[in-house]
Amino acid sequence: MKKVVSVLAAVACTATMFLGCAKKSDLIKIGIINNPPSESGYRAANVKDFEDVFTKEKGYDVKTIYSLKNDEQLNAASQMITDGVDYILLSAAATDGWSKVLKNAQTAGIKVFLFDRMLNAEPDLYEAAVVSDMANQGDTAVAWLKAQNLPEYNVIHIQGAMGSDAQIGRTAALDKEFAAGTMNKVVQQTATWDEAEAKKIVEAVINSGEKFNVIYAENDGMAKGAVAALDEHGITHGVNGDVIIMGFDCNKWALREVKAGNWNYDGQCSPFQASVIEEMIKSGNVPSKKIISEEKGFDAATITDEDIEKYGLGE
Repeated sequence: MKKVVSVLAAVACTATMFLGCAKKSDLIKIGIINNPPSESGYRAANVKDFEDVFTKEKGYDVKTIYSLKNDEQLNAASQMITDGVDYILLSAAATDGWSKVLKNAQTAGIKVFLFDRMLNAEPDLYEAAVVSDMANQGDTAVAWLKAQNLPEYNVIHIQGAMGSDAQIGRTAALDKEFAAGTMNKVVQQTATWDEAEAKKIVEAVINSGEKFNVIYAENDGMAKGAVAALDEHGITHGVNGDVIIMGFDCNKWALREVKAGNWNYDGQCSPFQASVIEEMIKSGNVPSKKIISEEKGFDAATITDEDIEKYGLGE
């Protein structure tokens, strides 16, 4: 009889241990689709934000896919649906082409949260979007530029990855000025967020001999590349320079360039969306379909060291 009791006790103990282990491995499965951290300082901060919030220690089993190509992101999302994740968190490389995949996720009972960028898809296909207002970023920057009251505006416009929400929003306000004839489009070309490509674009304009007095670059890295081309050709820029320099994202190093007067303007784009999404996952409460980060622009005439410390990204 004692032997039987011992066996039953051992079985019960084993079952208890098994259940305990099962409970410990009962993690929330998160699939994150993002652009690679090498894209920009903004993206590196955005990636780190999600890595810091969605950890195994906090109860998440996370798989992240990085790509600047929409088709690769779409394939990754389809695989995540097949793998049976609980949530997909998505920063899309391009705004179009997502409806079918989002419908498949919905059918599978997978909840989708957008971050950083919006999509051209029915709002009922995702839970919520925690994003920047890219169009407002463009409007704010162009309003600042118009307020400079230049005798004429001859603009080199360096665009980000075409079709991305950031590119569309930051381009739209400037396109209105080109269409109205209030500003002259010297060149409008994508450098796909890349510093070296931006430098090549500006070098080509310099070599053509066409006059310009504004560089509107859709991220800090491309603005940096543009400035490198000016420096190599002895062209002054920034406060009291021959060329106005405008960037976006507010990396600390870029804001320091603004404060030093080497750049004129930098538009803020907040990368911190992970904790907002986590709160919605944990609470089950979605306060709004679209949650917009509060952002502004910084001018060389008014920026402070406190602004750099508070709003700057990286070190």
